[in-house]
Amino acid sequence: MIYPKIPLAQSIIEILRAKNISNIVISPGSRNAPLIIGFGNDPFFTCYSIADERSAAFFALGIAQQIKKPVVVVCTSGSALLNYYPAFAEAFYSQIPLLVISADRPQSKIDIGDGQTIRQENVFANHSLFNANLSEEASENNDNLIQEAINMAFAKRGPVHINAPFEEPLYETTTELSVKPKINAFESTTSSSEDLTSYASLWNSGKKKLVLVGVNEPNAIEQHYLDLLANDPSVVVLIETTSNLHHPRFINTIDSIITPFTEKDFLEFQPEILITFGGMIVSKRIKAFLRKYQPQNHWHIDDLRAYDTFGCLTKHFVMQPNNFFQSFFQLTHVVESTYNKLAQDIKAYRQNKSAEYLAKIPFSDLKVFEKILPVIPYDYQLHISNSSPIRYAQLFDIEKSIEVFSNRGTSGIDGSTSTAIGAALGNKKPCVFIAGDIGFLYDSNALWNNYIPNNFKIILINNGGGGIFRILPGHKETPVFNTFFETSHCLTAEHLAKMYGLNYLTASNEDTLEKSLKDLISQDDKPTLLEVFTPTLENDKILLNYFKALE
Repeated sequence: MIYPKIPLAQSIIEILRAKNISNIVISPGSRNAPLIIGFGNDPFFTCYSIADERSAAFFALGIAQQIKKPVVVVCTSGSALLNYYPAFAEAFYSQIPLLVISADRPQSKIDIGDGQTIRQENVFANHSLFNANLSEEASENNDNLIQEAINMAFAKRGPVHINAPFEEPLYETTTELSVKPKINAFESTTSSSEDLTSYASLWNSGKKKLVLVGVNEPNAIEQHYLDLLANDPSVVVLIETTSNLHHPRFINTIDSIITPFTEKDFLEFQPEILITFGGMIVSKRIKAFLRKYQPQNHWHIDDLRAYDTFGCLTKHFVMQPNNFFQSFFQLTHVVESTYNKLAQDIKAYRQNKSAEYLAKIPFSDLKVFEKILPVIPYDYQLHISNSSPIRYAQLFDIEKSIEVFSNRGTSGIDGSTSTAIGAALGNKKPCVFIAGDIGFLYDSNALWNNYIPNNFKIILINNGGGGIFRILPGHKETPVFNTFFETSHCLTAEHLAKMYGLNYLTASNEDTLEKSLKDLISQDDKPTLLEVFTPTLENDKILLNYFKALE
């Protein structure tokens, strides 16, 4: 076997192998040559070469999201490292284990005017679970720092940074290892347990209890507990597309329910107790509602962290939701109430009004989502980019076998395509990715990737700009708005698809959309992109009138 001659590089590689971390995303460079040589020549590691560092980090994030263990992303020194930050922050807020290893110059070369050199140590300090700033020579202390970083990524499910200085020569190799790191045992943490009696007593006396679920892994919550929540007349369960939960009595179109509410409706719907679990919430309207009409008690269930999203958090149960419900439901009973019936009546009314409105609207963003979501095949993965696409998706049902993902940690548009490609590779399921034009074009280097699965399908909804700004307060048809907010354009993805070897389809009305969707699903010879063109000046009016029609 060929190894890098530099002992520190050998230590890093040997420790990663011992910790069974095998997926390595490499951003090509020179200072990281010792690591590239080691990873590339060792059959234990699966290596990917992604030239664009920002895309590389999101690609690694997508793989880690699916395999649920750290994925390594490696870069050279200098500004290359800074391009990892958007994905690093997403990993922090989405609780995804990501391991960044940056090659650096020795300390003596920092701040003396050497090229491709910045202050790399602790560069991710605000969002890093652990920063391992290594010294140049291999040592037991370095080995411990490397392992502490890896163990933290596993235990706390988030990003860590290992900064490794290498001195030239960088390309020398050897056939013998000069190091033998001592591998420390990984000490896993267990969920805490506590007496839930007083909380169960509050629950049993409450007649208006709301459960709100954010981003949640598929199949994470036992169905038995979901059924108990759904069948309690005093409980309403609100879910989102990214919650990956399903029950006929759950409400999965939150904005459709509460947007038309009057003051009287809000007061009637105001909960006494709010339970939340899962990650970030998409709906701005439910956040505004719960911040203004706060419950007396807000309990969040998560084994790592709790955000006081609504300004009324009273308890963080530091445990997995399944463990909480297992103990909690032994102490609770069904409470007679009209709270759930109120929600179900509103849900039925809104569904009827929604169907009436959708039946008569012209071709638009809203119509496109109505048509594309039902045709996504059984057991696919669905990745949805941020901004308008994830919000439109909240307005419709999605088949329960479909697993839904979106970068909702920071909710940025900057790496959705790259993440979806990494996830498709990590999971192996056929994948549909729905994107808006601005986010897709922004991350177009995601297609500069030799590992896109043939069954990866992109639906690009091109409305000629950042259409979400048209539905936000302050929209006026002016040159300033069109240029600096909406960023109007006349670009298409046709030549991008051709350059990167993707099948390319288009649609601009319901008939061509129906035909192109069939072609999209049937084509598995190579990745396929369907670009759907919608009317820029009509989309916002159709959506705003949709909510008015629900009243």
